[in-house]
Amino acid sequence: MTYDALLVLSFGGPETRDDVLPFLRNVLRGRNVPEERMLEVAEHYYHFGGHSPINQQNRELIAALEKELEQHGPQLPVYWGNRNWSPYLADTLQQMKEDGVKKALAYVTSAFSSYSGCRQYRENILAAQAQVGEGAPQVDKLRVFYNHPGFIGPMTENVQAALQKIPAEYRERAQVVYTAHSVPMFMAQGSRYVPQLEESCRLISSALKRTGDTLVYQSRSGPPSQPWLEPDILAYLRLVKESNSHPAVVICPLGFTSDHMEVMYDLDTEAQKLAHELRLPMVRAATVGIHPRFITMIRELIMERMDPVAPRRALGAMGPSLDVCPVDCCPAPQRPGGAAAASK
Repeated sequence: MTYDALLVLSFGGPETRDDVLPFLRNVLRGRNVPEERMLEVAEHYYHFGGHSPINQQNRELIAALEKELEQHGPQLPVYWGNRNWSPYLADTLQQMKEDGVKKALAYVTSAFSSYSGCRQYRENILAAQAQVGEGAPQVDKLRVFYNHPGFIGPMTENVQAALQKIPAEYRERAQVVYTAHSVPMFMAQGSRYVPQLEESCRLISSALKRTGDTLVYQSRSGPPSQPWLEPDILAYLRLVKESNSHPAVVICPLGFTSDHMEVMYDLDTEAQKLAHELRLPMVRAATVGIHPRFITMIRELIMERMDPVAPRRALGAMGPSLDVCPVDCCPAPQRPGGAAAASK
């Protein structure tokens, strides 16, 4: 199948202090999130001068992708659009239309299937196409890549590098604690989010010949009355210390592809502060970022959609994900609740 552009589609983030509240209102529009919770999240950004690193990280990703495609093909221009902040997706599709783009592939900066990480981006594309109107380009989303060797391999390297930073006397009994964004239980139950996360954890720990590692969650933003995926990372660190089960931990932010706000604040600030108070040695593994093998993976995902005989690479028993999700996959939330992602 022929495509004539690649669209990098992401969450977006503020870049100045004045951007923070308008950005959060974009994120939370139509959701039953108390004002005090929004202001609490805003403080995370103010802690870093109102600047989220996600946009700059996407610029670096795009630069690496452009170089990869220029050197190895296919020769596709790369566009960038966000869900919640500039450059907005509708504006990008309008530019693509004006540039004569008819059919594009979309790389979404989320490795896992969930409403907010997959289906909602498809809905965003449809809404942006409607806004652009006649002549808006067709956009087909690349499959999720939670078990692709171009994701698992670099993450395995990052965990191994973090383990080497644990004091030698603690390293053998240290635990790898994988983290991902918590979502409401009713949202998780309608998707493959948890099984995919568990498979990624298994693949990485197995590659490192490790047992006893675990998956926890972070960045919950819903009301206490609503059940979300648990355990929370901070509660888990307290449990490790109280039970004396492990002398040190490596935290791997598996659910995030770059070191954006939820990694910097929730892990590098809050979790690190708690670990210090608990006297629990903690090292945070790097995200996949712009690792060369990850950039090559994105090119491979493009090639498999353009060439029917190209290999569809995947590790483990679950195999490669579908290109187009089933109609009933990852349904939208049916009741009011907190945003699944408010601080990227």
